[in-house]
Amino acid sequence: MNGGRLRSVAAVVGLSIQEGVRRRVFLAVLVLTAGFLALYGLGAHFAFRDVDEFAAGEPKILDAHAFTGATIFGMAMFATLFLGAVLAVFLTLGVVRGDAESGLLQPIVVRPIGRTTMLLARFGGAAALSAAYVVAVYLAAYAITRATGDWSPDHLLGPALGLALGVAIIAALSLLASTVLSVTAQGIVVFMVFGAGLIAGLLAQIGNAINSDSLHTIGRVASWALPFEGLYSASLHALISGTSGLTGVVLQLGPFGGSEAAGPDLILWSFAYLLGVLALAAFVFSRRDL
Repeated sequence: MNGGRLRSVAAVVGLSIQEGVRRRVFLAVLVLTAGFLALYGLGAHFAFRDVDEFAAGEPKILDAHAFTGATIFGMAMFATLFLGAVLAVFLTLGVVRGDAESGLLQPIVVRPIGRTTMLLARFGGAAALSAAYVVAVYLAAYAITRATGDWSPDHLLGPALGLALGVAIIAALSLLASTVLSVTAQGIVVFMVFGAGLIAGLLAQIGNAINSDSLHTIGRVASWALPFEGLYSASLHALISGTSGLTGVVLQLGPFGGSEAAGPDLILWSFAYLLGVLALAAFVFSRRDL
């Protein structure tokens, strides 16, 4: 790729980010985020204030302080992933089919930009903005948890990066859906896929809890087919990977989906999956009649 093409890509990425920031949905997400963080701070304050009354008679069996911190922060991670998914979907809503039907797409896919360059640049803008958003909200929730309860996760950076990669995958799936579906159908399908991924994670944990190898395998295969769920589960696990005893066992269940350790193979697969989805989106877009 020559210097002119790189400058074109950078320009489209920058314009995509500016367009995303100017959209009303971005303002709506910021308002929702402010409300969520305010409620989270209030809830964390009361949760840690009353933590000594929880399992007070069994202090050696369950670390109530660690249990409270990991549980509420895990819930904050779920909310962060959900809000990031909302942002990623709406930043890519109608990027291909919607703009093509309105006549906005045709003038910007001519040379030297081209269809593939435009598609990847639009993805880059949406993914960068969504990833930065989830990292910022994650760190804000961490700061609130640290200030209200003096609790910190066993790993801080890994879960944030896992969530960022997860929303990038969601943005890629939404972009692929945009090449074949109308705006309304795109949003519905992507959110259904998001929900299916979380349900797959729950199935895997239920199978593990009841010692059903078949159910656990089905859940894990489904979650690897939608690796943002595997990244979320791995991020939950990283929060309490150093927590031992009954506290660690109980926290393995996790809020809104169980936690499960993941190795480098999941990270490599997630990047390969992301590139595969983008390649498929570029192929489908190249065959579309504008």
